[in-house]
Amino acid sequence: MAVQISPSILAADFARLADEAAAVPNADWLHVDVMDYHFVPNLTLGLPVVESLRKATQIPLDCHLMIADPDRWAPQYAEAGAGSVTIHAEASKAPVRTLREIRSLGARAGLALNPATAVEPFEGLFGEIDMLLLMTVEPGFGGQKFLDMVLPKVRAARAMIERHGGSVWLQVDGGVTAETIERCAEAGADVFVAGSAVYGAADPKAAIDALRAAAATH
Repeated sequence: MAVQISPSILAADFARLADEAAAVPNADWLHVDVMDYHFVPNLTLGLPVVESLRKATQIPLDCHLMIADPDRWAPQYAEAGAGSVTIHAEASKAPVRTLREIRSLGARAGLALNPATAVEPFEGLFGEIDMLLLMTVEPGFGGQKFLDMVLPKVRAARAMIERHGGSVWLQVDGGVTAETIERCAEAGADVFVAGSAVYGAADPKAAIDALRAAAATH
């Protein structure tokens, strides 16, 4: 599958989100980190912002729900126009039902795992998901250092995906930079969330091109 870059608006200027979306016309997705101060110790944005952003850009929205009750809220993000909605395995009490509901509303369904959460127990859910997101930092804050300890899990997940036909996208999120994206791609990731590496750059569009080129070498 071709490399996909999903800039995280967590690193963007929240007062200028429409302009920040326009600054990355070459992005495949816009990654929207939804945090509720319960599942993670941070509070960001929610449904009203997603609904407004959907009207302001043609780039599909990749909503990552770092919230305590994704089973309740995830379908509403699909209804709000998100192209992809990802829930955390650690927070969902009824993942199969929720993932199926996300899909039934026309969005891609994603399952996210924290760095210390093993991927093997969730292989049985691969038929219910369109994307597996492996956190490469502890969720909650942008700008953290990439955790190399997750790379073996990325390789294991890639092997599992191939056993299931290879249709599930493998996303990494956290500390993705021009230096770390090559290691992630080599391990088998194909969708990359980058916040500071894009929105902290003088030219966000050029930063995406550079990240894409670095990942595509593998």
